[in-house]
Amino acid sequence: MEATTSSPSAAPSPQPRAREEGSSGEGSPVRFEAEPGRYRHWKLSLEGAIARVSMDVDEDAPMRPGYQLKLNSYDLAVDIELADIVQRLRFERPEVKAVVVTSAQPRIFCAGANIYMLGSSSHAFKVNFCKFTNETRLALEEACSESGQHYLAALNGVASGGGYELALACEEIFLCDDGSSAVSFPETPLLAVLPGTGGLTRLVDKRKVRRDLADVFSTLAEGVRGKRAQEWGLVDRSIPRSRFDQAVAQRAAELAAATPDRPGPGVELAPLEPRRAEDGDVSTCDYRHVSLKVDRAARTAEIRVLGPDGEGPSDAAGMRRAGADLWALRAFRELDDALLDLRFNHPTVGLVLLRTAGSPDAVRAADEALWAARDDWFVKEVLLHMRRVLKRLDLTARSVFALIEPGSCFAGSLFELALAADRSYMLDGGDDDASRASPATVALGPLNFGPLAMSNGLTRLASRFLGAPERVAALKERTGPLSAEEALEEGLCTFAPDAMDWDDEVRLAIEERVSLSPDALTGMEASLRFCGPETMETKIFSRLSAWQNWIFQRPNAVGQRGALTMYGRPERPEFDWRRT
Repeated sequence: MEATTSSPSAAPSPQPRAREEGSSGEGSPVRFEAEPGRYRHWKLSLEGAIARVSMDVDEDAPMRPGYQLKLNSYDLAVDIELADIVQRLRFERPEVKAVVVTSAQPRIFCAGANIYMLGSSSHAFKVNFCKFTNETRLALEEACSESGQHYLAALNGVASGGGYELALACEEIFLCDDGSSAVSFPETPLLAVLPGTGGLTRLVDKRKVRRDLADVFSTLAEGVRGKRAQEWGLVDRSIPRSRFDQAVAQRAAELAAATPDRPGPGVELAPLEPRRAEDGDVSTCDYRHVSLKVDRAARTAEIRVLGPDGEGPSDAAGMRRAGADLWALRAFRELDDALLDLRFNHPTVGLVLLRTAGSPDAVRAADEALWAARDDWFVKEVLLHMRRVLKRLDLTARSVFALIEPGSCFAGSLFELALAADRSYMLDGGDDDASRASPATVALGPLNFGPLAMSNGLTRLASRFLGAPERVAALKERTGPLSAEEALEEGLCTFAPDAMDWDDEVRLAIEERVSLSPDALTGMEASLRFCGPETMETKIFSRLSAWQNWIFQRPNAVGQRGALTMYGRPERPEFDWRRT
């Protein structure tokens, strides 16, 4: 990442577009990789320990034709770039300790998600857009709490809807007191929907704004300005325009000075460069360590993850030298890209089959090296990235089955895939020579007992055995590989068919799952995956996803005369006044 301000004259990259059923004008699939030299909507400048991220949305470069991104409003393409900035600052710029998020446009910070984009998008796209945007906000919050990169929102203009939600994700919020700059949540009064990326939850859970004041604020389309915004707790400081820039710079310097150094140099995140192919109803995407195969006719997808190829670095210095090619970083970056590809580009896929291949010992060795070097800044970032990707899997609205077969390497961090699955099938024995030489096993390691926690704050093992926590403690002593019989006894797989029954049992399970209602399955899976304590993160994804999923389909919002549909027209929306 260059320490220069990106220029709007930089060569533009092709804008990602969505291919989704039920929406118009979307032909090309969404791609989620970005790079600083081709940003269209953000400017990044670096000065020592302080980075400045300025929103400067090119209104004539939307993700797809049909709307303009006026007033720094954003669509998915804008947020893909922001996600890339947050990720790159963590890996490539460890010297950065404070990040100022502001606007390069006068008197407008961000008008939020583009309303015409939302109005012209399919229901599935709207929900996935909100989910991805909130995952970006969570990565930003994690950078503040875990990576020593403190985000300060400098609101030099109106911050509306998703723009204020971006500010809420930052550690502190400064608002310019100039008579026009304001913060607002206009979604309910103007659009008959909700703030889409956790704003209501962050308002009362994170900033602890009083419920009655939050109620008033969330129904004031014009928002709240100046000192009142500070008094209500909506911002940390309201500062006159004459002193605003100075106050922001001073606070950023204070945050940087109070943060310990992370000795560099950073690690550049190289492009993934997957190979894609289409053959009728089957599409494939092959990365170095991950492959994604989608069968549109069967409505299934297979993700296969390869374990490490040979012995990897055993200490932090060696891992930093490996950089972006370190197996744990590269493989999980590829898995992340594959999961996002599934979400946005393959909406009819209902079931994901997870497979692995390789040496379980090599996976465990890689995990143990990471755990031993966890105090190193780069290794810590790798572990945090693995955690984020596994959360992305947890939060993906697809059924997930893990298939544990001879030659698999469901060990340590890759066993988390099986724990994240809704079910796991493990082959008990096999008749061929390959099966006898490398029978199906699973194995646990240090990464299964803490660093890869779910959104509820628990490990997947603790969530699995919520009613019997002593079993998790006992499993720490099971250091060797476990056979199918042992895994079934320990509760680490769902079923363990023998070789004679394997093909039929797996086939019937797949056929049954894809025959069920996707709506019912999405609700069922989301309810079952997160047991135990509730956190701000689980509230956002469970409450918001459920309510927004419902509201986005209600005629009061998206009907022929719904508020979202009628936005920008002179007529008033028409509501069905019955409460449900």
